[in-house]
Amino acid sequence: MIDKRIAVVVLNWNGAKLLEQFLPSVVAFSNEAKIYVADNASTDNSIAVIKEKFPTITIIQNDGNYGFAKGYNLALQQVEEEYYALVNSDIEVAKNWLVPMLNIFDSESSIGIIQPKILDYKNKEYFEYAGAAGGFIDQYGYPYCKGRIFETIEKDNGQYDDDLEIFWASGACFFIRKELYRKLNGFDDDFFAHQEEIDLCWRAFNLGFKVKYTPASVVYHVGGATLNESNPKKTFLNFRNSLLMLTKNLPENKLVPILFVRILLDGIAGIQFIFKGKFIHCWAIIKAHFAFYGLINKTLKKRKGTQAENYYHSKSIVYSYFIKNGTVFER
Repeated sequence: MIDKRIAVVVLNWNGAKLLEQFLPSVVAFSNEAKIYVADNASTDNSIAVIKEKFPTITIIQNDGNYGFAKGYNLALQQVEEEYYALVNSDIEVAKNWLVPMLNIFDSESSIGIIQPKILDYKNKEYFEYAGAAGGFIDQYGYPYCKGRIFETIEKDNGQYDDDLEIFWASGACFFIRKELYRKLNGFDDDFFAHQEEIDLCWRAFNLGFKVKYTPASVVYHVGGATLNESNPKKTFLNFRNSLLMLTKNLPENKLVPILFVRILLDGIAGIQFIFKGKFIHCWAIIKAHFAFYGLINKTLKKRKGTQAENYYHSKSIVYSYFIKNGTVFER
């Protein structure tokens, strides 16, 4: 009998059609895991679909739509497997996707979090926006990936086919030790959704744990299935949460100057939205800043322990990309 030490946990909210489409691959290729669906009080027929078509899956029912962060935090209180695989409902997994993760966790005690190679479900020769071949941030907290910098997405030609230490793993397919997840008290509920996984990885990094990318495990992600790029709520969450993350995790000597510059850069981004006629997104940035100011005292109290100095890979990915035309990852 297989020792199932991994819990594959799919968070769902009104995603019955996605579950029907993508759970079959998860069930077929996850013999090493116990599979859960954590449901954020869906109002569609999600629960009925799971019970009818996927009877081996364990259902965890949250009593409200708590978003990604709190939704997982509540659900994982009921999950006791040694390792968690947090998987979006629009992910198709490939054969043998779990074994490399078990091997890494078992052989490298310093690795707390792992991400597989994430390719585009709609165009499987290319990396997918949300994670690609592993994530990094620049000095000002802007996230980017091997295989994806801003809107430039690379074709997978095997250029990132080596295991590598990264800074953050994508929440689309996120592996973490249960012990570490609980030590960090999980995701930050205040984030609701977006960048909560970067914040969690940063907090793990501050404790001395490492995050790893491995191409030996491959998944395919639709992306934007629950909240697409044109939705101003996504703009709001990304801008607000980035400021919250910086406030929690920046080294003391960099906190004020980096936040000041970032706020100015956000203003420039808002002006660009105006010139593009995307007034609703400019307004979303303004609302994000006011929401951040309302949470700043609460967020400052979350700063714990030592904030590591060497958190960034690039001083400014904005300068590198928009001024120097650096569209691919610099090793």
